[in-house]
Amino acid sequence: MSQDIQLLIGGEAGQGLVTIGQLLGKALVRAGHQIFTSQGYHSRIRGGHNVFAIRAGSGPFFASRDSIDILVALNSETVALHRDQLTSRAVIVADTAISSDLPGTISVPFAEFGPERFWNTAALALLGQILGLSSTQLQQAVETMFGKKHPEMMAENLKIMEKSRKWAIDQVPKHGCTLSAGAVTGDRLLLNGNEAIALGALAAGLKFCAFYPMTPSTSIAMELITHAETMGCVTEQAEDEIAAINMAIGAAFAGAPSMVTTSGGGFALMAEGVSLAGMTETPVLIVVAQRPGPATGMPTRTEQADLEFILHAGHGEFPRAIFAPGNIETCFNLTAKALALAERSQSPIFLLTDQFLADSTRPLAPSELKAGTPVKAGAEPGDTETTPYQRYRLTENGISPRLLPGLSQHLVVAGSDEHDQDGHLSEDHQTRIAMVEKRLRKFALLKEETVRPVLDGEHDCSLLLVCWGSSQGPVQEAAAMLRAQGSSVATLHFSQVWPLLPVQFLNILQAADQVVSVEGNATGQFARLIQRASGFVIAEQINRYDGLPFTARYILAKLEKIAGWEKLPVINPNTDTSTGVKS
Repeated sequence: MSQDIQLLIGGEAGQGLVTIGQLLGKALVRAGHQIFTSQGYHSRIRGGHNVFAIRAGSGPFFASRDSIDILVALNSETVALHRDQLTSRAVIVADTAISSDLPGTISVPFAEFGPERFWNTAALALLGQILGLSSTQLQQAVETMFGKKHPEMMAENLKIMEKSRKWAIDQVPKHGCTLSAGAVTGDRLLLNGNEAIALGALAAGLKFCAFYPMTPSTSIAMELITHAETMGCVTEQAEDEIAAINMAIGAAFAGAPSMVTTSGGGFALMAEGVSLAGMTETPVLIVVAQRPGPATGMPTRTEQADLEFILHAGHGEFPRAIFAPGNIETCFNLTAKALALAERSQSPIFLLTDQFLADSTRPLAPSELKAGTPVKAGAEPGDTETTPYQRYRLTENGISPRLLPGLSQHLVVAGSDEHDQDGHLSEDHQTRIAMVEKRLRKFALLKEETVRPVLDGEHDCSLLLVCWGSSQGPVQEAAAMLRAQGSSVATLHFSQVWPLLPVQFLNILQAADQVVSVEGNATGQFARLIQRASGFVIAEQINRYDGLPFTARYILAKLEKIAGWEKLPVINPNTDTSTGVKS
């Protein structure tokens, strides 16, 4: 029997809710369950209403649910804010000091278990008992955090957890939220999107990353730092984003496969550097983790509104490719591909993610992660066919031999001005024409390497939902819910948003009776990009731009307002299940 439990921990920043969620997630994975976690938080160190959501069961899961089966309230505000999302079987876990008149409330005397700083581990043990996890599985999760470095802290936590577990055995009433035994075996990695991006880059041969901290991209660099010594990768925090991209270009010029990480506001400062990489034909991977703008916008929320900005950033004309992973495994795989493509094309390449994907986690088998052969920067001195060496030799495919400075007898010249084949400044008009056309010829390689969009469902469907990037999971779940109710629905997901090749998708769009785009911005940027590339107009759109991620039920609610789908069955919190079929 399929199982699907949505648990949400709510409270203020500083109350330890992330610690509870992360440890519980690790224990669930060790127990063989499928999980998907996501976070929502305010841009402050203390206060605000933060949440950590865990979806657990037989899965696999690629998005959170709106409805809640287990609510852990670390303050009264959490109960008030989320009461309308509770399912009919919901369990509410709250301290005795928090008042709740809702059925299913379990008032827990956390103060009886020990000092307040240990209440999060007490809550962990209580939740483990509710979900059916063993003490051993919970202890192993805690040991990963405290065991070796702080044995005294570990001992105290275990004592508190045992008190909480015994209390739960005696006091927690019967409920419908216990998971059956986990079915997944074998080693799995519990990764979020940013961790997967960092590991994918390292697996592909990354040797240098420059960044200036900006949510939600910062944890990519933090993950790189934890592996720096082992992998021989230098991660440098620059004084600003202008310095960061120029450092990366300099490192790449010297032969180190390089990357920068930022968000929209930080990338705004990098635009001139992007053009510098285009002119000097220097490979660099630029990862932009999107958040709502303009300006500072909503620093800790999610959106997909930087697509057109990334596509057009940088003055002048030069080739680029833009990838947009839709789940955790493609964060790893596409980052590896993007870094390799930057080296092959000698061009700036982009990877677009966002806060939702950055902070979401799910377990992956190592076999799901594919990086290929690590990139090799530059060419061997013997690869040049002419003497003297010409860094910008005119070639049929636009890609010139790239020797590294100081590693051969040849002089390697580069500059930001227009140049001749030797790399020296030139204002000759015919040379200018030849160099522009040479750079643009590299676009052919980018087209050859384009990742095809993925069709899930029948080719000639009644409804086709088109999406890109992180909206993939919620869109696919919404489609599955509709198919379970008898509708002919398919999804078309793009994990590369530029270049777009109509031959890969136009016939799919034309075969569907109705096409609706789903994207996290207000103006339908990707729908416009499809029209620009193929001429196909997607008239109906489901857009979200409140700072929150898509969910399947949000998509269905919006779809009810689109002609032809007005009579969709209502899915409410008390009947929401893993398949979307009413109970």
